[in-house]
Amino acid sequence: MEKKKNTNIIFGGLLVLVVVIVGSLIYFANNSGSTTDAKDDLQSVALPQLSTEVGKDEAEVQIQTTAGNINIKLFPKLAPMAVENFLALAKEGYYKDNEFFRVINNFMIQTGDPSNKGTGSKSVVNNNKPFATEISNQLYNIRGAVSLANSGPGETSSSQFFIVQNPKAADQGLTTEKYPEKIIEAYKQGGAPFLDGQYTVFGQVISGMDVVDKIAAGKVTTNPNNPQEESSPVNPEKITGVKIIKGWDF
Repeated sequence: MEKKKNTNIIFGGLLVLVVVIVGSLIYFANNSGSTTDAKDDLQSVALPQLSTEVGKDEAEVQIQTTAGNINIKLFPKLAPMAVENFLALAKEGYYKDNEFFRVINNFMIQTGDPSNKGTGSKSVVNNNKPFATEISNQLYNIRGAVSLANSGPGETSSSQFFIVQNPKAADQGLTTEKYPEKIIEAYKQGGAPFLDGQYTVFGQVISGMDVVDKIAAGKVTTNPNNPQEESSPVNPEKITGVKIIKGWDF
């Protein structure tokens, strides 16, 4: 009886050992090279900002300004709340006469506040409240990116937006662990990668970057809301209208 008991104990121990070994093999098979797989996946994602063509799953608008026209394609599939809010406000004329109230040459130009002070905003989505940042590994703050301003983490995005203008190389320190190779190449032409992951990129300029550069080059003075920043235009350019060239049904 004692011998049989000992045999059962030995057999049970072996069974547990086998289960542990098999489980470990399965775990390492599933997880070995997971970083490489993630990296490979990142390198294979679609990057709609790199094409000037407007795809079937994209929208297009023309921002008409006192400095000229800026054509932008929008990404409703990747940033649905941002695009829906922008298009709805454009239809109601919300952006008409909005100034580019914050301008920093070699960085960005900002607008989307009828008060022209950077203190106003509007949302017609998310129950008419500011909404969360929408982050996609397909969209980045390369030169010409159109992104929503916000006031920090959480649901703080609404109508204010900016166009990334920096024309200087910004690829230093970027690696393929975190960025697609083609985006790193795009950053050689300018942009602001330090904004990635913090602001919703919802569009890309496809023509009119010369207008963006012209606005960015305007004379500025001290920003009353931020005395450390020279970003208030002396003679601000403004939006005269937003023409929806290709809309989107949400």
